[in-house]
Amino acid sequence: MSTEATPNTTSATGRLLSIDALRGFDMFWIAGGEDIVKAWAAWSTWSHRDRIAEQFEHVDWEGFRFYDLIFPLFLFLVGVVLPFSLGKMRAKGYAWSSIYGRVLRRSLLLFFLGLTVYGFMEFRFADQRYVGVLQRIAVCYLVAAILVLHTRAWLQALITIGILIGYWALLAYVPSPESGMTADYRKMSNLPGYVDKHYLPGKVPARWYGYGDNEGLLSTVPSIATTLMGVLAGHWLLSRRSQARKVLGLLAAGVICLAAGYLWGGGNVWFGGDQWMTPVPEQYQFPIIKNIWTSSYALFAAGWSFLLMALFYWIIDVLGFRAWSFFFAVIGANAILIYIAKECVDFEKISHYFLGGPIRLTGSFQPVANAIAVVLVQWLCLYFLYRKRIFLRV
Repeated sequence: MSTEATPNTTSATGRLLSIDALRGFDMFWIAGGEDIVKAWAAWSTWSHRDRIAEQFEHVDWEGFRFYDLIFPLFLFLVGVVLPFSLGKMRAKGYAWSSIYGRVLRRSLLLFFLGLTVYGFMEFRFADQRYVGVLQRIAVCYLVAAILVLHTRAWLQALITIGILIGYWALLAYVPSPESGMTADYRKMSNLPGYVDKHYLPGKVPARWYGYGDNEGLLSTVPSIATTLMGVLAGHWLLSRRSQARKVLGLLAAGVICLAAGYLWGGGNVWFGGDQWMTPVPEQYQFPIIKNIWTSSYALFAAGWSFLLMALFYWIIDVLGFRAWSFFFAVIGANAILIYIAKECVDFEKISHYFLGGPIRLTGSFQPVANAIAVVLVQWLCLYFLYRKRIFLRV
């Protein structure tokens, strides 16, 4: 089988259609998919509705739900694209200055856009949040891009392992000044939270767990490992192996990462109220905690990311069932744009302006119809840009 993406398996962005579709699937939930599910749960009489709706709320501290996968999956996909995009630039003979200029420009622009999301242009610097989702993406993209340009895949894998083990060792053996304890993974006294409170400039908003920042300083380091695991997936997809072996390899990586994350996490992932035991001794356990991006969390989330990448690649690029993915591909092609637009465009007001009448006719289903309409308006805006081949390149 051919190892190159053929024209009918690529999206308008030139990437594998499965990559854009999976990114769009990921962003769909942020763009309003979660609101549709929550509104449906409130309207429905199904006995399991609350348990489904719960999956669209972050775990307060330890554990894992579907919504805790959204951000690491995006970082994973940032990594997947890098071997494609940077490899293409090197194959075309771009000068190193051009390649680095592009990487630095994108990183700085993304970081600045992240600052503006939290009100940077208001010039209230003491109250500014200097870290955040876009800032973390910028840092992870920059570091991963440099590694892709100057190291081989085997060394990138070793660096990933080193980051995960090193972060665990730091938290396991360096006492938190807040409590004087090693291996302090509690919300109010963990080491990353202490570093954020005392060394992170600006303000740490209370809604980001209060005792530290979700996208703080130390916890950004293991998130780089999340991006690098995506890089390894990208190398695998670009290899000369058959499509079948690529799917199997992604599946195997997913299962291994899931098992490693679960075991290392001490079994603190809840399935139907039952907590399974793990053979890892307690002194070596590293609980699955998104807020401080523990290594077990990075592995567990990467496991699901590998599995989803395998599923989307198999269905779209191997079997050729592409029509269903177009909805998600349109979102994925401008994922950063829709993330920013949600902060400054009132899509709900626009949806009411054009669809307010039909929505009111739906009776008790109105909250669900309203949530669907908001997503529809966003998608139509993105579809217009997609047709015009206008993409926010950051």
